Amino acid sequence: MSSVDIARAPPTSTDCGSATPVADERELFPDVGQFIRAQREIARMSVRRLADLAGVSNPYLSQIERGLRRPSAEILQQLAKALQISAETLYVRAGLLADESPSLSRVRDAIAADPVLTSEQKQALLNVYDSFVGGGARS
Repeated sequence: MSSVDIARAPPTSTDCGSATPVADERELFPDVGQFIRAQREIARMSVRRLADLAGVSNPYLSQIERGLRRPSAEILQQLAKALQISAETLYVRAGLLADESPSLSRVRDAIAADPVLTSEQKQALLNVYDSFVGGGARS
């Protein structure tokens, strides 16, 4: 039994205690990193370029994209600005903001993920859409 215990101990100790939080974060925030990566690829931006524009390091951005790090609201805002997408979309995906309406979120996600639209067109569409549904125009 001691060999079994020894076999189990090294993975948790060599990971510097990060194994459990990573698993928990992936369960709680499964797609924010994947979504950021997809938006970066749609914008045809390298990790280095997005990191520079957002004011974060390359390794940190890479860890966010792989689901190894949970970005703060401030970092999400910086990434959204650099990607020219709605910060609200990233907040919802990261679990920082409740998704008020699944249909509203799906519309925003579809606009943000459309490969045909430029970043400027996406932002313009999101602004127009938000002006109709986000500004208290709901009945």
